[in-house]
Amino acid sequence: MKADIHPKYYPNARAVCSCGATWTTGSTLPEIRTDVCSTCHPYYTGEQRIVDTAGQVERFMKRLERRQSESARRELEMQIRREAEEAGRKARARGGSAEAASAEVYARYAKAGQG
Repeated sequence: MKADIHPKYYPNARAVCSCGATWTTGSTLPEIRTDVCSTCHPYYTGEQRIVDTAGQVERFMKRLERRQSESARRELEMQIRREAEEAGRKARARGGSAEAASAEVYARYAKAGQG
């Protein structure tokens, strides 16, 4: 072995997991920090748990919630549009104003704060 080219070896290096578990091992670092260990890893524990790395899960949940709310809003708009078209058809069949019947449906949803 060449002298002075190898890192210092710590035979009693301390490993610390984010779950709080600690153990000693050999390493070139005096202390090792890890996110997941055999105490908390789902493979060993048998439970499914999401490990949030830098807020990725939270960002995903916000995106999912936003998409679901946008989808619900679009669905409500489609429902209002269908009801207005149906009211217009019925009004035309009775000889009334289709535009007035459609406007009445839109006004009813606007008054309820949904449209």
